[in-house]
Amino acid sequence: MTAATFRWRAILAAGLVLIGLAATVFLVRYPVMPSARGTAPSAIPAPTVDEPRTGHSETAVLAGGCFWGVQGVYQHVKGVNSAQSGYAGGDAATANYEAVTTETTGHAESVRISYDPSQVTYGQLLQIFFAVVHDPTELNRQGPDVGPSYRSVIFAQDETQRNIADAYIAQLNQAGAFPAPIVTTVSSAAPFFPAEAYHQDFFDLNPNNPYIVQNDLPKLDALRSTFPDLYR
Repeated sequence: MTAATFRWRAILAAGLVLIGLAATVFLVRYPVMPSARGTAPSAIPAPTVDEPRTGHSETAVLAGGCFWGVQGVYQHVKGVNSAQSGYAGGDAATANYEAVTTETTGHAESVRISYDPSQVTYGQLLQIFFAVVHDPTELNRQGPDVGPSYRSVIFAQDETQRNIADAYIAQLNQAGAFPAPIVTTVSSAAPFFPAEAYHQDFFDLNPNNPYIVQNDLPKLDALRSTFPDLYR
């Protein structure tokens, strides 16, 4: 082995060690979000109360942690016409990322979903919400993200949605679907403010982003395997 080859291999080995240390530090800071908290997504039952399969477009607004992953999952659900990241639960004056991340504005990172009930119902959207999108037992946090802006909220757009959401949470609690109490709240419709352009479609535009790889790609895998008829 020449001296030059030895030096090159030594440099390569040192580089691999540094990469390994960096990966370890990253995983401590951004651990993989467990899917359904040790509960298999397939174990989350379908709602017994749901809306009729009409052919006109409806809107759902859901908050379940960082909106990147929530938007990304629903963009891959059949029957969803659009999904937009934004803020709900606070005032227009503070509906911006810089203010919301102070955790003092009352906003939750939310996603507004336009969908066709003839293809996917509100109840099915909620089943996906509870089974693969987030952990409904974590209070004011999701995985590495901590604060009330990452809380679990269903913003019911009308009385029908509220009844479906309330009935489904009661159904899941009665079935013991999760090993800890569900902390998801059901709130009345609140003004929705679209997030900044750089947040939109972040999941699909940045599939190799370390945060997306660690926290959100597993959700898409769970959607694909658990709801194959609804995956696109």
